[in-house]
Amino acid sequence: MEQFTVARRPLYEVKANLFKGLAHPVRVRVLEVLSVHPGISVTELMADTGMEASHLSQHLAVLRRHNLVVAERRASQVFYSLAYPQVADLLIVSRALLAEILETTQRHLASTVTS
Repeated sequence: MEQFTVARRPLYEVKANLFKGLAHPVRVRVLEVLSVHPGISVTELMADTGMEASHLSQHLAVLRRHNLVVAERRASQVFYSLAYPQVADLLIVSRALLAEILETTQRHLASTVTS
């Protein structure tokens, strides 16, 4: 039923919902780690992010709910991977966009100082 509802929503709303999944620095960091180390355990993610298990678990749940990561249980551990390789591409594009925005802002500031 939920997927039927999503399918009937305008694409811009669905996109906005995807970005809600990205709207926290910890979740972005987790996605960056997973883009470099696919299939990493929760224990390793905790060490990399410096987060406690309960807080990390909440962020991973949000990422799962927004279909950005997938979990796989192996014995007593859970391992996470990006749900789609395009998530890594999205991170690369956002980094390039932010670098360009920063460069443009610095140029504008420099030009106002020298004027």
